[in-house]
Amino acid sequence: MGRRFAPLGLDEMEHAELTSLASRRSTAQALALRARIILACAEGEQSKVVAARLAIDPDTVSKWRLRFAEHRLEGLLDKPRSGTPRTIEDARIEAVIVRTLETKPADATHWSSRGMARASGLSVSTVQRIWRAFGLQPHRLETFKLSTDPDFVAKVRDVVGLYVAPPERAIVLCVDEKSQIQALDRSQPMFPMRPGQAARRSHDYKRHGTTSLFAALDIATGRVIGKCYGRHRAVEFRKFLDEIEAAVPDSLDVHLVMDNYATHKTPLIRNWLAKRPRWHVHLTPTSSSWLNQVERFFALITERKIRRGIYRSVAALRTDIKSFIELHNAKPKPFRWTKSADDILSSIERFCAYSLPAKA
Repeated sequence: MGRRFAPLGLDEMEHAELTSLASRRSTAQALALRARIILACAEGEQSKVVAARLAIDPDTVSKWRLRFAEHRLEGLLDKPRSGTPRTIEDARIEAVIVRTLETKPADATHWSSRGMARASGLSVSTVQRIWRAFGLQPHRLETFKLSTDPDFVAKVRDVVGLYVAPPERAIVLCVDEKSQIQALDRSQPMFPMRPGQAARRSHDYKRHGTTSLFAALDIATGRVIGKCYGRHRAVEFRKFLDEIEAAVPDSLDVHLVMDNYATHKTPLIRNWLAKRPRWHVHLTPTSSSWLNQVERFFALITERKIRRGIYRSVAALRTDIKSFIELHNAKPKPFRWTKSADDILSSIERFCAYSLPAKA
């Protein structure tokens, strides 16, 4: 049995205030979480049940339940810290936060610390301290893209199921292509690194053509089957499938994880796969390249070899890519998949619930 707590007994005013804090998109997220904790506790749930629902530690639930029981709404605010007493009233701090979250300056898309200082009558350093305290960074902008695939859930469970419990007597290969890799040469010689000075290169470059890398990552061993082609059409993909067919023993089934790119679903590829019953295709959802483990290998080769490479011909670029794959396969190491399908879907659900604006 869990620890028993006295009922919180919310009145109408408290319930309305907590609901407002929990649902407002502009509320500081720490305060919004505390409001959601109290609302859940008021329903009579035990701390461990509330913690599981909100994906937080049970001790956190107990802390804010006790604080609210003792001080009610005032208990959800942070306690005063030691040091020089604040000279800025809570109302002015709240006004800065609300203005930062809910308004825009007339001459810009976001607030700067100097612009907010002029608008609020506070100093720049005071505005910066308030923003730091509440985790506000108006100058930063991150991107996201949610999949609109109607079979998103089923595909996530299918692909992640292969990663965490691969079938016996089979090989699971993550396949994709890194297209249009440019062979770039700098317009001037590069200056090497020296003590106190980073390596330097000219910002402009010369193009010497492109190549496309097709790769298949064995999730069990980390080994990679890779081949460069001049283009990335269905014809080249068919040739790469032949490379995989020749490399995989006939006694093993082949489970192929790939996206639904146009090159992968032409009649040429469909017919090739239909003639080989040991091949099984598992499609990732649209806009979900993060689910394909070979993308991690592409990030690796880009970071360690391609991005800072200097190539005066496509042949030199291909030689470097081939060399990297051979060295990688000499000491392969699989990427460790740690997220279950339920973890992924719960994370996306939380993102949609708390990050996306509510529809009118």
